[in-house]
Amino acid sequence: MAEQTKISSWAGREVLAAADANKMLFRFLSRSENVALARLLAAAAVAERDTTVVELDEIKVAVSEAVSNAIIHGYGNEPQHYVEMSIAVNQRELCISIHDDGVGILDIEQAMRPSFSTEGRMGLGFAFMQSFMDEVEVFSVPRAGTTVSMRKKLA
Repeated sequence: MAEQTKISSWAGREVLAAADANKMLFRFLSRSENVALARLLAAAAVAERDTTVVELDEIKVAVSEAVSNAIIHGYGNEPQHYVEMSIAVNQRELCISIHDDGVGILDIEQAMRPSFSTEGRMGLGFAFMQSFMDEVEVFSVPRAGTTVSMRKKLA
């Protein structure tokens, strides 16, 4: 296994990436217009890699869903909070971590089931993330926040 370093840490859980990865950390307000910014940042991080348009679209959708979940479910659409996004990328892999200090998730397994939603929405965010990324992990502490970590192998 290649040497790894921490790209984010929260509630005792570390998100690791390859030591040779280019690492970036972004912090932005929990405003809906920042979802587009997060999508563009993720796409820009892999722009020089040999990724297809389909792969870029999948990465952007997964990031959109994770950031939207933080804003809508984590913070209840209150725009004065912050979402943090860590990105680590090398020639082999993209790792993205989205974190909020919001309400957290009581039952992660239930929340990740397709069609489950607490806000009357479609409830497909985690299903999209799992479909488009190679690995999705969710860490959450009720009333303290959530971190979604996603990985995608790059050609």
